[in-house]
Amino acid sequence: MSERPQRLQAGLLAALLAVEAGCAVGPDYKRPAVETPAAFSESGPWKVAQPKDGLPKEAWWKVFNDPVLDGLEAKALAASPTLAAALARYDEALAAARATRGSLYPSLSVNPSGSRAMYSANRQTEYPATTFAYSTNSFDLPLVLSYEVDIFGAARRSVESARSLAEAQGATYQNVLLTLEAGVAQNYFTLRSLVSQRELLRREVSLLSDALELVRKLRKGGANSDLDVYQAETELATVESTAVANDRAIALQEHALAVLVGRNPEGFAIEAAPLEGAPPFVPTGLPSELLERRPDVASAERTLAAANARIGVAKAAFFPSVGLTAFGGVNSSDLDTLLRWSSREWAAGPLVSLPIFNGGTHLANYRQAKAAYEESVATYRQQVLVAFQEVEDGLSDLRLLARQAEALERAVDASRSAANLSVVRYKAGLVSYIEVIDSQRTQLSSEISLTQARAGRLEATVLLVRALGGGW
Repeated sequence: MSERPQRLQAGLLAALLAVEAGCAVGPDYKRPAVETPAAFSESGPWKVAQPKDGLPKEAWWKVFNDPVLDGLEAKALAASPTLAAALARYDEALAAARATRGSLYPSLSVNPSGSRAMYSANRQTEYPATTFAYSTNSFDLPLVLSYEVDIFGAARRSVESARSLAEAQGATYQNVLLTLEAGVAQNYFTLRSLVSQRELLRREVSLLSDALELVRKLRKGGANSDLDVYQAETELATVESTAVANDRAIALQEHALAVLVGRNPEGFAIEAAPLEGAPPFVPTGLPSELLERRPDVASAERTLAAANARIGVAKAAFFPSVGLTAFGGVNSSDLDTLLRWSSREWAAGPLVSLPIFNGGTHLANYRQAKAAYEESVATYRQQVLVAFQEVEDGLSDLRLLARQAEALERAVDASRSAANLSVVRYKAGLVSYIEVIDSQRTQLSSEISLTQARAGRLEATVLLVRALGGGW
């Protein structure tokens, strides 16, 4: 073996050893510490959270035992454009991570070429050489190898950053999925609340219509005045107007649900039953480790890891970069001799680049990467705080809304008794019709408030499940 190939092999071996021994500059990632309470302020056997964001999430909405809701959730998962866009962004991030990983490996390419050139007879030459015009062919078939030796870890940190960003996008997709599922459930329960209110308003319109007929008969008999008739007509028209507004709200709610499930609002309709009974029980013994299953927290943490890796990329720019290039192939002026052994040619050598002066660009990029990391740390800690707040909100909402519903149930019972009594007193001529109107208005208001409180308990259940990361 000649001396030149020996030197080439030795150089390649030294470069590979340098890669193996090289270290990636920049800080290795460690999840920052955050203040985690041992228990929530609401009572319950909570424990310190552990990362569980990768666990599968159940179809949590099935605890409501509502086939209509199950169907809406299935349609949303199958046809939501928002979910499809989030999945496409995740696929895009995965592809970008795979593309970045390619920088860790050598690139190999074949670059065939062919040309014919004409050289002038009057071209400049050194004395006493003579010139003459001639034409020649050139055919080249090289195999080119190039490789940037990742001694200081710039490529490895880039791969680390891209992989973390892909994981963050995957968590973001899970967050979009959970948000969509919760949004469908919330809108559905709001719709059921409006349907319940529609039933109450229709009943009230029927009762007020009957009451108006009674007042008119009494007026004909001289038992009351025109004022009672006007008051009865006014109250009936007011409730009819409220019923129309409620129908409008139902239509808008159905349109919103149609968009959530990926359907055109035109022709979309569902059979939403009025609200009845209490919401399903969410066990107070839910482990707080589910808090760390929240995909938005996982996304913030993975984004933080990516920002940490970019510090290493920026720091590696201060160090020399070493590249290896080599090619081997055949070259000839005639196609007939192109593939002969005598037409072979090759070259190999390193390329070293050492930054000396760039106007402070590398330093500025390094400081920018560190500042971006500090921003990500703050964002991650804020996301954790928001997560704990939302769990606390959900727990307190469930407790307080249950108490509110109990009080409203008593109010509804009392207002019904008062409304019935006022009608009896009016027929007996003991009170004016204004008392009947007030008592019936109070009854309707109490019943609508109770319906809204029941819907609020269902929606609070949905929000608590979402705050815990979906399912338990």
